[in-house]
Amino acid sequence: MIKINLLPVRAAKKKETAIQQVIIAAVAVVVVAVIVTSLYIVKRVQVSTTKDDIASANNKINELKTKIGKLEELKTLKDQVKKKLGVLSQLRKNKSGPAQRLASLSEHTPDQLWLTAYVESSQNVKLSGIAMTEELTAQFMKSLEASSDFMSVELLVSEQTEVAGTKLKKFDLSMKLESASVESLGVPAAKK
Repeated sequence: MIKINLLPVRAAKKKETAIQQVIIAAVAVVVVAVIVTSLYIVKRVQVSTTKDDIASANNKINELKTKIGKLEELKTLKDQVKKKLGVLSQLRKNKSGPAQRLASLSEHTPDQLWLTAYVESSQNVKLSGIAMTEELTAQFMKSLEASSDFMSVELLVSEQTEVAGTKLKKFDLSMKLESASVESLGVPAAKK
């Protein structure tokens, strides 16, 4: 019988399959390396883009903060101007207010009634005078109550006094300013 030695063929086949397996493994490693590298590059680009977006957003936030600061400054200036205008209008009003009230008081004062004292403090007014009769004092009080400048007119004192041999009625009145009571409610007084 003839004997054939097949070992070198088997060894060659083993060697060939081993080379194929090494090549397949090398190709697989290269493919995996390429995929991992490409994924790494993509993620790196995404991170870089996100960092740029964050930096631009922070810049916009800083710009908006400066604008908000300017707006707050303008609001405080606006409030200060409003306060100053309020003070100016109050000063103008107070400048002409007492003169108008005294003119109104003069209009409502009947003949044979004389005023001797007028004291105004904030919204309260105290008035003293002399009249020929008590009826004149009552008429004066009703006239003041009907006026647009005074309200809550009250008689504090009414007594008889003698001046130059004539018996007269001395009186003291208390009242409130009409415009002051309207302003205390937060409603501006009507202009005349």
